[in-house]
Amino acid sequence: MQYENETIGDRIGRLRERRELTQEQLAEHANVSVDTVRKLEQNRRLTARLSTLNQLARALDVETSALVGQPTTFEARSDGDTPSALALRQAVSPLSDLLGEDADPEDPPSVGALRASLRSTEVIRREGRMGAIGSLLPQLIRDARVAARAYHGSDQAAAHAVLAEAYQVAATTFTALGKEDAAFTAMERATEAARRSDDPHLESIGASTLAWIFTRQGRLEDAERVALTYADQINPGFRSSPVDLSLWGILLLRAATATVRQGESKYDRVEELLRLSTGAAASIGVDRLDYATPFGPTNVGVAKVNFQVEMGKSAEAVTTARTVQRVSSLPPTWRARFHVDRALAYSDLHRDEPATRALLKAEEDAPEWMRYHGTARQLVAELRGRERRRTSPVTKLADRLHLDG
Repeated sequence: MQYENETIGDRIGRLRERRELTQEQLAEHANVSVDTVRKLEQNRRLTARLSTLNQLARALDVETSALVGQPTTFEARSDGDTPSALALRQAVSPLSDLLGEDADPEDPPSVGALRASLRSTEVIRREGRMGAIGSLLPQLIRDARVAARAYHGSDQAAAHAVLAEAYQVAATTFTALGKEDAAFTAMERATEAARRSDDPHLESIGASTLAWIFTRQGRLEDAERVALTYADQINPGFRSSPVDLSLWGILLLRAATATVRQGESKYDRVEELLRLSTGAAASIGVDRLDYATPFGPTNVGVAKVNFQVEMGKSAEAVTTARTVQRVSSLPPTWRARFHVDRALAYSDLHRDEPATRALLKAEEDAPEWMRYHGTARQLVAELRGRERRRTSPVTKLADRLHLDG
């Protein structure tokens, strides 16, 4: 259970006491310094690197999202069409699967209509409009399930392809709400649908999503393994297609994300994976967007900044961020994540004004996404805590993110 107005340190302290650990014992189990634990619990630090949070979460036997304290359900919408996490759960895991399938009351939608419905979600996904995704997705999943049962041959395979992607979107949505177990269930269904589809690439992009879910759960070794296993299956060569190179590079970056959070002993491996993905991006030569996931020279540059932030190389991250070109070509949510990483680097260097400007840029790119992003919310809270003025850009941002306190 999460409590209102709790900081990361409050949650760590409460969970530590529940596990009957002293601060020294928690630090030892998590392989972090006692000073880090004390500063977090005393709220002298409101944020920490995700690698540190992962280690603390593992020692406390909870998912990392339990420490970050992100929103766990959809916010209300002004149009009255409030999305429901329960409705999405029911679409992914309907009771009829246990009781036996009931007859479908309506004719199945055509494959063309299913594909159009899936395409209609792509823009709102890229913009991070969580509420709209939550409203549209349950019906898309139900429609694709009906079609996959009703059709045969190529139409059935095509319906399974749409269903696989819809389940993957459900998985990422659940993950954004801190419901990683529900996300894993959605990915199990996505994998099954992908194997019955007509698209050989869906399993690979699904593995990327699964690796992200495992990373969010703190299952870092599992995340690294699944990403590299599927990357090895692609194993691109000189004549490989751009989409194969792109998916391979995406999987390498997912593996690197899980690896960098395993701690300093793995940093050399992170650099190796980054070099390989940089080579793949150079071979493609342009930025691509496959299955709503970008890959190319720009995204590799953005990933490098993220890894430097994770490794505590904040000054290098700021410098690298200035060299990343064509950031505007990325989807809004990816641009926003880049600006949050810049803000984290500036904050670590005690440069609060540029950190705030970077956060405002992230909000400009993906305002709704910001309200669900745990790291961004915690950073805004920390910057607000250091702000001496009663009214300032960061205090106004905190109000827009509905941060209490």
